[in-house]
Amino acid sequence: MVGMPKHLPPADHQARLIRLIAEGRRGDAVAYYMNDIMGMPGLLVMLFRILPMWSKLKAVAPSLPYDSAIMGDFSLPARRAASLKLPTLVISGAKSIPVLREAAQRLSEVIPGAQLRTLPGQAHNVAAAALAPVLKEFFAP
Repeated sequence: MVGMPKHLPPADHQARLIRLIAEGRRGDAVAYYMNDIMGMPGLLVMLFRILPMWSKLKAVAPSLPYDSAIMGDFSLPARRAASLKLPTLVISGAKSIPVLREAAQRLSEVIPGAQLRTLPGQAHNVAAAALAPVLKEFFAP
């Protein structure tokens, strides 16, 4: 993901997601996205299937082809990012899967003057209580 060759999704990922959704296989679409596209370990994907949030992930599964379309080939848009002129804060969770932490690191390196904050104890779904003070500090005059 995000330009890291070991994490780039299969070339047919978009078509496969569309097919899984069309077949009504929402759970399989979510698992495919997590494992084959995002690079999440299979064991972790299996764990997600037994968590209460799995039903919510399946409910939004039809949006996955759109996410995939926006991401294109999942390479880092380095040239676009390097052209940013505004103060930028890149945030990742310390407990996020490695590919997401690596993507945040790489993005912060190409955006001029970007600040990278890794939130201790947080994963991809950051708690508002952990995020709020970081944003407050960043946006403070």
